[in-house]
Amino acid sequence: MRGLLWRSHSDRFAFSAKQNRRFASEVTEAGGQVLLDERVRRGGSHHQKAVLLRHPSSPECDVAFIGGIDLCHGRRDDGVHRGNDQAIILDERYGPRPPWHDVQLAVRGPAISDLDLTFRERWEDPTPLNHAGLARSWTSRVLSRDRIAGPLPDALPDPPAPGGHAVQVLRTYPARRPPYPFAPSGERSVARAFAKAVQRARSLIYIEDQYFWSMEIAEILANALRRQPQLQLIAVVPRFPDKDGRLSGPPSRLAQARALAVVKAAGGSRVGVYDVQNEAGTPIYVHAKVCVIDDVWATVGSDNLNRRSWTHDSELSCAVIDSERDAREPLDPAGMGDGSRKFARDLRLALWAEHLGCSPNDPALLPLAGSTDLWEAVGRARNLGPNSEDREVRTSGRIRAHAIAPVPRATRPWARIAYHLIFDPDGRPIALRMKNRF
Repeated sequence: MRGLLWRSHSDRFAFSAKQNRRFASEVTEAGGQVLLDERVRRGGSHHQKAVLLRHPSSPECDVAFIGGIDLCHGRRDDGVHRGNDQAIILDERYGPRPPWHDVQLAVRGPAISDLDLTFRERWEDPTPLNHAGLARSWTSRVLSRDRIAGPLPDALPDPPAPGGHAVQVLRTYPARRPPYPFAPSGERSVARAFAKAVQRARSLIYIEDQYFWSMEIAEILANALRRQPQLQLIAVVPRFPDKDGRLSGPPSRLAQARALAVVKAAGGSRVGVYDVQNEAGTPIYVHAKVCVIDDVWATVGSDNLNRRSWTHDSELSCAVIDSERDAREPLDPAGMGDGSRKFARDLRLALWAEHLGCSPNDPALLPLAGSTDLWEAVGRARNLGPNSEDREVRTSGRIRAHAIAPVPRATRPWARIAYHLIFDPDGRPIALRMKNRF
């Protein structure tokens, strides 16, 4: 067993440095090797979330899991969303056992080799694990916090393909010094793939995201909405930031409000932004990072819709296009000849069924045209409640129209500075920053 954990920031700032050290130590003492990796840009994190299980004698059993789910407390929730007994502390409005919504992919076949390579590149990077200076590096080694990476087994051949999915492994690495040997100028394939897919969108962009607050990403979406008068955008986000305190809340809320204002100005009623709650009325924290476009292209991973995830931290996602076309109408909702693909459509239907309170087989979910009207109607009925005279739509859905608490005018100047420097920094090379390209 080999593992790489982000060394993490201090527990004093609600991070997990102590827990990560303990986990690494216990697994290593049991015969595996887990290293604490600080080879990130200053203020950044290793945000990749991947587990690979390889079987040299049975490659058909190889599987990898990637997505938004961290291997830690608080994430073990289900479709009922009553939270995890081993809870983590979020904003108090999420309650003592915060409900949690997340999405993960199980990957089989040749794409596992690309995910394996991603791990090997980081494991075999000769850069010292601790970049915080000689004294701290020496102390870490004395305390057995900083071990030297042992050799990995030889890379295995590609596992056999179990289906017809084209899986593209996407990554983010920042430009940093010393540079990553495998990405000397950083890597931004997450950003580039998303931008290209959005440019091709014609009917619907569906997003689930923890943040949704970068102006660069908002402009990409706004441009697509302006170019395509039939294009709709539906997004599901958390009702409140995970930490909505006096210092942590204003930068998050201000940035999200600005980004959503840009998108809504471009799309008007074709844009719907929602948050979700469980049956008890407790808001569900949306940690998923999902995008489905025109029931053709889908991506699931660790990256959020913000500049940090696209340029500054390490991220890992998979974009999927299924070779199998879906036989249900509409056969080609985008009108581009791509057809609708089974994986992307089934993913969207599963998520919509959960949020809208119906079956994935409900025929009302299939058409993409009128999607924003459907969501608006369900959200309105849910707000009216079960005793409302409006009987035309179901009221069992979980969605609410997303509203952002305003940031006081006097708070905005420092909140903008904190957002740009701390919450959403830019990890691109200077030349790309100047051109605002990825």
